[in-house]
Amino acid sequence: MADTTKRTDLTDLAQAVAGPVTLPGDEGYAAETATWNLAAAQRPAVAIGVTSVADVTAAVRFAAGGGLRIVVVATGHGAARGSDGAVMLNVRRMNDIQIDAAARTATIGPGVEAQPLVEAAAEAGLAPLAGSSPNVGVVGYTLGGGLSPTLGRAYGYSADHVRAIEIVTADGTLRQVDAEHEPELFWAVRGGKGNFGVVTALTVELVPVTRLYGGGLYFAAEHTERVVEAYRRLTATAPDTLSVSFAFLRLPPLPFVPEPLRGRFTVHVRFAYLGSAADGERLVADLRATAPTLIDTVAEMPFTGIPEIHADPIDPLPGYEATTLLREFPAEAAKALIAVAGPDADTPALIAEVRQLGGALSREPLVANAVSNRDAGFQFLTGAAAEPGAEEQLRGPLIGILDALAPWATGRAMANFMGTYDATPDGARRAYEPETYTRLARVKHNYDPDNLFRPSLNVIPSPL
Repeated sequence: MADTTKRTDLTDLAQAVAGPVTLPGDEGYAAETATWNLAAAQRPAVAIGVTSVADVTAAVRFAAGGGLRIVVVATGHGAARGSDGAVMLNVRRMNDIQIDAAARTATIGPGVEAQPLVEAAAEAGLAPLAGSSPNVGVVGYTLGGGLSPTLGRAYGYSADHVRAIEIVTADGTLRQVDAEHEPELFWAVRGGKGNFGVVTALTVELVPVTRLYGGGLYFAAEHTERVVEAYRRLTATAPDTLSVSFAFLRLPPLPFVPEPLRGRFTVHVRFAYLGSAADGERLVADLRATAPTLIDTVAEMPFTGIPEIHADPIDPLPGYEATTLLREFPAEAAKALIAVAGPDADTPALIAEVRQLGGALSREPLVANAVSNRDAGFQFLTGAAAEPGAEEQLRGPLIGILDALAPWATGRAMANFMGTYDATPDGARRAYEPETYTRLARVKHNYDPDNLFRPSLNVIPSPL
């Protein structure tokens, strides 16, 4: 566009939307483009703080008219890439929550974070399939599948529980989508990340859970092998009502880190059981008997307390992550992981995490969606924190940890855990079986043939 036309279009856009429209150098631009993950600087050509469906529609039509790609940001926990020269829609102001206790549903805006939804649902004696982080965006998390470390093995993925979607597609049309209305788009959006439009409202099923027996057990470095073996024993017979993971942690010697964990290597076992406290105590007994704990918070808790289980960081940081799915986690895999990421390894990785999958996560939902790789037994992630721009510096060490687990890997990855090293033209293919990706590409061609919506995991439109 010529400069004069561009200025005129921006003036028209600013008049059409209620939220702020900012350009590089404008006051407020930095706030509109800020993301939780600070690893990549965001430099969109225009940043729009949308406040309503009307704002979203106007912004999408503006971008489409100029042939500009669109990036959508809620919290920005993922490694947002490709914003240079794009139109960025900041949806954080669209954070309405409506709970229908009788229908056991919540209808939420695209800016809703996990903990406010958990607390609103709890007032009705219900719970969403929330993830480990209390301040991740629920819509983005759900569009990528949504792996709940407390409810997933019992109920499946968050995407499996979506009833309806309100979405603005690349042509600027607001669509009401569900199993009966535009079912192919409904299939694709649930698991296909943000490739198909801007979701302006999501209706999700809630489950009748108000409490659990859970928390974290932290062990010192010298007990690593015994703790990991106890974890393997537990997962071999774990009921679907138990979700358990562990992480090797190298936490910095900083004041926000609990003193027993500060500046040292620890093994953090995360435990979440939906049955009785008495049965939970029996299930965790072997782990507790394996070695003395530095911290043990496993106890009866309200569901609203689930952030304490994983204790994910709250404040923004520059994070670099690498991930893969594992078919299984045998003793040989445990030994390989300890060698490259355990207490004696020379690695910058702050975390190396193994989560058990299976249970309801391995089963197809009643209404099929694009969530893939349900045959995997475990989810693995490793990550480091460093200054922005450290991507190549950390590539070798992080990918090297994945390489050590390659004999047990499926060759694919879970969409929501893919980040820094997957934001490539073909990166999205790792998240899906080939036939699923082909179908997604066809839906993309039908609804966004010019590929205006380009999240970090971008499905390339194709008519074939």
